[in-house]
Amino acid sequence: MWPDRSGWAGTVKFKSLVLACAFSLSSGVAGAADAPPIPAPPELGLKAFILVDFETGQVLAEKDSAMRAEPASLTKIMTVYAVADALHKGHIKMDDTTIVSEYAWKQEGSRMFLDVNKPVSIDLLLHGDIIQSGNDASVALAEHVSGTEETFATVMNQHAEQLGMKDTHFVNSTGLPHPEHYTTAHDLSLLGRALIRDFPEIYKIFSKPEYTYNGIHQHNRNGLLGKDPSVDGIKTGHTESAGYCLVGSAKRDGMRLISVVMGAASNGARTKASQALLNYGYRYYETRRLYEANATVATAQVWRGAQDSVKIGPAAGAGAITFPRGQFARIKATVDLPTKLEAPVKLGQQIAEARLELDGKLLATIPLLAQEAVDEGSFIEQLIDRARLMMQ
Repeated sequence: MWPDRSGWAGTVKFKSLVLACAFSLSSGVAGAADAPPIPAPPELGLKAFILVDFETGQVLAEKDSAMRAEPASLTKIMTVYAVADALHKGHIKMDDTTIVSEYAWKQEGSRMFLDVNKPVSIDLLLHGDIIQSGNDASVALAEHVSGTEETFATVMNQHAEQLGMKDTHFVNSTGLPHPEHYTTAHDLSLLGRALIRDFPEIYKIFSKPEYTYNGIHQHNRNGLLGKDPSVDGIKTGHTESAGYCLVGSAKRDGMRLISVVMGAASNGARTKASQALLNYGYRYYETRRLYEANATVATAQVWRGAQDSVKIGPAAGAGAITFPRGQFARIKATVDLPTKLEAPVKLGQQIAEARLELDGKLLATIPLLAQEAVDEGSFIEQLIDRARLMMQ
């Protein structure tokens, strides 16, 4: 007798997650069904802002986050990202030295106070660029990596494209005003996430409160540092036309948030607005990882294969969700299994996706991948399955 496979296909409940939500967490969410709605984000008097969860990328609050604006020295986040990438690829080294050009030395605005025609290491330049926001350090880094600042700007734009920063264009490494130099709060949140994710060791420099070079002591301009112990970065920016800007990041109880504020009226205003956004996010939202690495979430039927099923689960690093605080037990998850999945199946091939919903609203989708390969079955196995598929 052929095995009965009728129960495999179609839409099925994602039992492992539903049970976890309903039972293991139920004692901690009494009265969750009557939880009040989340209030609107605070009024901040900014040109634009955004608040996102680092792990999931979910937007928790925003205003005009897609509006193009001048980034000022927030540009240096990309400058550092591009330099960090060159370090990672072995194109340059931290102990490399470069000779400070007259062009770099003459930069206006905030400076590290480099000496013209004198050698300086990449390590020192990164500290001066990040902590002191030195325009001279930015240009010296750009010239060391790419030969000229103009060529380096091309590299910056290539990284922006790869990171999905669709409304961003750079013409320099410093953020000095230019009509074709722009970005958005949304794009800066993508960049902030990428920097922390891809280059965590470089990111640690952003938490340093002060730096001294050439006998000149300067403080980190990020007013959140020291004020909020959960804040560990990242960068400020200011010009008369851009206003006061700040990309901030904090981590509390394992949950990291990234805030971007643009166009504040003063240094104090950008710090206050950033703190308000972070507090709002932590008060009303939480992020949890639903699955451990290599967790098997469901099993999908395979036709014409050497085996009749394949285990599926989320990719490494996937499986987290951000949701209103205290509502975890009410999240429902379903997965649509394919009705005619045929061998061969490749390891890592996307088979289905989990849909996570709260009160009928979609919170997230998580791709589910094959955790094993399934080769084609024997001639007889394929013949039997072919006949069953024809009957269906």
